[in-house]
Amino acid sequence: MSGHELWKDGMSIGRLVELACLLEVTASKPGNVHRGADFEDVTFLDFVASAVAMGQAIDKCETMGYGEMVLAVASSTVKIADSNTNLGINLLVSLLVQACRIEGRLNVESVKSCLGKLDEQDSKSVFAAIGLMNPSGMGSVEEHDLNATPPACLIEAMDAAKDRDRIATQFTNGFSDVFEKVLPWIVEGRNKFGDLTQGIVWAHVRMMAEYPDSLIARKCGLAVAEQSQSMAGKVIDAMADGPEAFFSAVASLDFWLRSDGHRRNPGTTADMIAAGLFVGLYNGDITPPFAR
Repeated sequence: MSGHELWKDGMSIGRLVELACLLEVTASKPGNVHRGADFEDVTFLDFVASAVAMGQAIDKCETMGYGEMVLAVASSTVKIADSNTNLGINLLVSLLVQACRIEGRLNVESVKSCLGKLDEQDSKSVFAAIGLMNPSGMGSVEEHDLNATPPACLIEAMDAAKDRDRIATQFTNGFSDVFEKVLPWIVEGRNKFGDLTQGIVWAHVRMMAEYPDSLIARKCGLAVAEQSQSMAGKVIDAMADGPEAFFSAVASLDFWLRSDGHRRNPGTTADMIAAGLFVGLYNGDITPPFAR
């Protein structure tokens, strides 16, 4: 058994999910709740409690299908947090968990295999979970509106939403952004700074610079999301002058993101980070000690 396997020997998949969520919310990512910053209506403790609830629900759902697991996690979360703390993470990570359990491996191919098995009941359960969590800024659309009857095919609904939702996009590409961008950027950042939490910040800003954040776009419009994307790109460029310049630029970006309440919260990016962390923990790319 390799050293990568030894550290998590005996740890359940639910515990790995919980750990991924805790690592994500602990890191001081700009514009998000973290250990040093709360929002008025949701706090660091809400996210920590939700991580525990999600991990426990995942372990209890070992024989459930994807949609049932998503709904069970949502049901557990609303009992412990009075806001939507983890819907995006739930949609992503629950599918990754299915790939672990059904395919016995975690990569783009195993995820695509699980996506191909989704059925009408999965669609109904996922739409029920979304309704239960009541995410903000969803609005209404002509095709596959969340207030309408759930579609028979969840992938068709995700495909219809892919141009306005980065999470939906993952259901059309086998989660390739998670495997090929988010996780490598976390590892790159950890190696660059010698610290996992700072590596998470690096990956978060890189992801923001790569794509306009979907949650910002829903709440504030695409122009504001694209502005945040441009600003994140300048933060990455600041690294040319060293880590101190980079983190000074991160602080400026954080101030701007928080200056309109938390409407500019890059929440979709944070969800993608949590998914990347779970993959890294499960596959052995991320191992303790996490502080260095």
